[in-house]
Amino acid sequence: MSTHPNILTIAGSDSGGGAGIQADLKTIMALGGYGMSVITALTAQNGEGVSGIHAPEPDFVALQLQTVLDGFPVAAAKTGMLFSAGVIRALVPILSDRDFPLVVDPVSVSQSGSRLLREDAITALKEEVLPLADLLTPNRPEAEMLTGMAIDGQEAAFAAGERLLQMGAKAVLIKGGHMESSIMVTDFLCQPGQPPKALPQARVETGNNHGTGCTLSAAIAVGLGKGLPLQAAVASAQRYLNLALRKSYNPGKGAGPVNHAAGLLG
Repeated sequence: MSTHPNILTIAGSDSGGGAGIQADLKTIMALGGYGMSVITALTAQNGEGVSGIHAPEPDFVALQLQTVLDGFPVAAAKTGMLFSAGVIRALVPILSDRDFPLVVDPVSVSQSGSRLLREDAITALKEEVLPLADLLTPNRPEAEMLTGMAIDGQEAAFAAGERLLQMGAKAVLIKGGHMESSIMVTDFLCQPGQPPKALPQARVETGNNHGTGCTLSAAIAVGLGKGLPLQAAVASAQRYLNLALRKSYNPGKGAGPVNHAAGLLG
C-alpha cells in the first residue's frame, strides 16, 4: 500500500475555501495523500452562506470521474455534495464498478443552512448511493432525513444506524456534532454483525466549524487508502478534526473553517 495514496473526492466546490472540494484536498494533502477531484457543482459561498449554485451537466461530471479513473490508481474515494438526481445517476454506473473503498458523506444542507441537495436527489441518494457506501457518514439531521427517525440520544442513533445498514450501507458513522452536550461529542459507529460503538471525543468550543463533515470524511478516506481498518481510520480522522478545530481561526466574515494545516504547523 502506498504511503502517499491517491484519494479522490467527488463533491461540490466551495469558493470560500472552507468546505467541499477545497476542504477535502487540503485534508488529503495534510494527511499525506495525493488528492484528485470530480466537481459536481460550483457554489458562490463564503462564511456567511451560499449565494448561488451552478452545476455542470451530469455527463461532464461523469467524464471527470472516468478520466481520473483512467489516469490514476485510486486507493479510496469520498462523495460529498452530489446536488441532483441527474448527477447521481451519471456517477453510479461508474462507481458501481470500482475496486476501492468509498466513503459517502450525504451532504444535504450547508453549515449556514443552505440546501445543497435538490429534492429530486433524495430518493436517488437513498436507493442508488447508499448501497455503494463502504462507510456512510451522516450528521444527525441527515440521518433523520434518510431514515425518517428522530435521533435524540445514543439508543436512537444506534437504531438509525441499523436502519441505514438495512438500506444498504456497509457501515455507518452517525456524527454527534449536532447532539446536545457541553463536554463531549460522540460519533456512533454501526457495522453488520458487531455491537454498535460510541466513539467520544472532547467538544471544542469554536465558531469556526465550517467544513467539519467534509474534513472528517476526507480524513477517513485517507486512512482507508493507507490500508487502515475502518475503526482505526475513523479514530485517526477524529483526532485530526479535533486538532483542526482546536487550531481553527477565522479568515473572513461568518463561520471560519477548521485549520487543515494544524498538524503540519505543530
